[in-house]
Amino acid sequence: MTQEMEKLGGTSEEDDEEMEMGVKEDVDEDEDDEGKKANSANEMAVADEGIEPNSTSQFQQQHQEQLSASGGVRRCRPKEEKERTKLRERHRRSITARILAGLRRHGNYNLRVRADINDVIAALAREAGWIVLPDGTTFPSRNQGARPAGAPSNAAATSSSHMMPVQTPPASTKGVSSGFHSTVDYRSGRMKSVFMPTSLPYQRSSSTRSRTLGMVGDKGQRIENSLLGSGADTVDGDQVVDVPLKLQERDFAGTPYVPVYVMLPLGVINMKCELVDPDGLLKQLRVLKSINVDGIMVDCWWGIVEAHAPQEYNWSGYKRLFQIVRDLDFKLQVVMSFHECGGNVGDDVCIPLPHWVAEIGRNNPDIFFTDREGRRNPECLSWGIDKERVLRGRTAVEVYFDYMRSFRIEFDEFFEDEIISEIEVGLGPCGELRYPSYPVKHGWRYPGIGEFQCYDQYLLKSLRRAAEARGHSFWGRGPDNAGSYNSKPHETGFFCDGGDYDSYYGRFFLKWYSQVLIDHADRVLFLAKLAFEGTCIAAKLSGIHWWYKTASHAAELTVGFYNPCNRDGYAAIASMLKKHGAALNFTCVELRTLDQHEDFPEALADPEGLVWQVLNAAWDVSIPVASENALPCHDREGYNKILENSKPLNDPDGRHLSAFTYLRLGPHLMERDNFLEFERFVKRMHGEAVLDLQL
Repeated sequence: MTQEMEKLGGTSEEDDEEMEMGVKEDVDEDEDDEGKKANSANEMAVADEGIEPNSTSQFQQQHQEQLSASGGVRRCRPKEEKERTKLRERHRRSITARILAGLRRHGNYNLRVRADINDVIAALAREAGWIVLPDGTTFPSRNQGARPAGAPSNAAATSSSHMMPVQTPPASTKGVSSGFHSTVDYRSGRMKSVFMPTSLPYQRSSSTRSRTLGMVGDKGQRIENSLLGSGADTVDGDQVVDVPLKLQERDFAGTPYVPVYVMLPLGVINMKCELVDPDGLLKQLRVLKSINVDGIMVDCWWGIVEAHAPQEYNWSGYKRLFQIVRDLDFKLQVVMSFHECGGNVGDDVCIPLPHWVAEIGRNNPDIFFTDREGRRNPECLSWGIDKERVLRGRTAVEVYFDYMRSFRIEFDEFFEDEIISEIEVGLGPCGELRYPSYPVKHGWRYPGIGEFQCYDQYLLKSLRRAAEARGHSFWGRGPDNAGSYNSKPHETGFFCDGGDYDSYYGRFFLKWYSQVLIDHADRVLFLAKLAFEGTCIAAKLSGIHWWYKTASHAAELTVGFYNPCNRDGYAAIASMLKKHGAALNFTCVELRTLDQHEDFPEALADPEGLVWQVLNAAWDVSIPVASENALPCHDREGYNKILENSKPLNDPDGRHLSAFTYLRLGPHLMERDNFLEFERFVKRMHGEAVLDLQL
């Protein structure tokens, strides 16, 4: 018995003593109840026999003697029952301890050390906007309804900090891609039972891993709740509710048509600019065409096309690929990829920058982004050389423009026939508009905050000029207390709550750092618009969702998005894109906040809040918004999340995504079950009806 209790518990000796006292009190109360029943019976007997009240004690004494003689003494509880009571109490305390620890750690609930389930219920009620008095009286706040007549008028409610976003966040909600951990498996066996209070406003039905305020039994453990109503299963007197694995889905029949594209494999064109396995690719593309996929996306790698000498372009492999695409009547999204492929999550080939650029970098490493320790990142060119003639007489911006103009001339017929529907312009690492602040090659691991990348001589010169223009030349330096790649915000003096990120210097530095990013995109997109006049151009924005629930949003700051809790860092980017008529392509639309909390609770991530903020920033300035998944996705719950973000429910303006690009074509997608699920997803994105909706 002791071993069983130790397995259930994990409680301290002090907890054991307190628990034993509670059990003893329960036993005493039972005995007191039996004594009261005996006294009541005695009084009834006195009344029936007409005995005077002052002789009652004598009668009771005689009655007790009779009970003793007949063996009718007060019943003692069996030892086994006491042990079961202690076991249930230990079980209850261990579960309560886990709930309290989770709420304190992830929800910032202010709960006392010896809090019990009543404190948890009160905290959740306050979270929902109710008023809870010290004596337990609970009633809605003014904006929810009238208080009860007996409630005092000076009651005040204290609201705990946020626990999880509601299904449709408000427009003011702010918290990204990568994530670098898989959420594609169902793992439905981990979700067996949840609390089901009668009035929780946060219940979600869109995912088979739905939680109610995070109070799910870890790995299938059942959680007790004395407030559960009838109809729940009962185990040892503890009521639980089994959640069905199939939860409700939204019917997207008749909704707006959202085109679906599929990314081709990274190595579809080899380093000699030859199409790899054209027959196998043709077979796969025909299968995609059979389910009405709208088109494909392909990277045009700078390191392949202009590999050996400046302005010597080889487009041969892409010509053959584009001809196959045209024959199948697909549309094309083409990425101008001015970055290196290899070393990042999902990279299965290595395509470096052009050889002649690498030679320049060996003599002048400052053409690459550099961290505080002087480590260079040859993944892409530093934005500090956008206007510096260091690339054999050309600036970086001129090199990009010459490449895009060559592509436009080479594939003129595909533009004229409108086969090429969009050009996505690479603006940084992974083709995304961001600094390479979290490079795996330098030891970064999720969910590290990353490091600022502004220590090449060109960007430092720009920073010093900005500081002198401000009148504070000593500000012409990077922060010296911003931690390292794998630091957490609270471990640094710059990103912690109340840290230097919000000081006069911090605001100056972050404004300059983010403005360099916006100015780079502004210059390159201006030239892209000239090169591809009449064709839609787009920029890709990465979803940096980790540390979104902290005040500083540290990971976003190091990546160049000046988006702390008191500032909208995406509005300025959206306005710049509007200026050039460019679309915004955003990632991580398949990620769910609750999954992030379960897999990496310490990251304080909120991809749903981030997606909502970025989409609204773009829609507020009326620019098209497309998206893609950040990680491989083959499961229905991931597809449902994409659909919800693509076509927001009850949007008064009927806003929706302009397109969705699936990452990526490969053997896993072509597996029978995965492909059937993908076909179902494509139909729903097109607004068609499906027959197996789980309603």
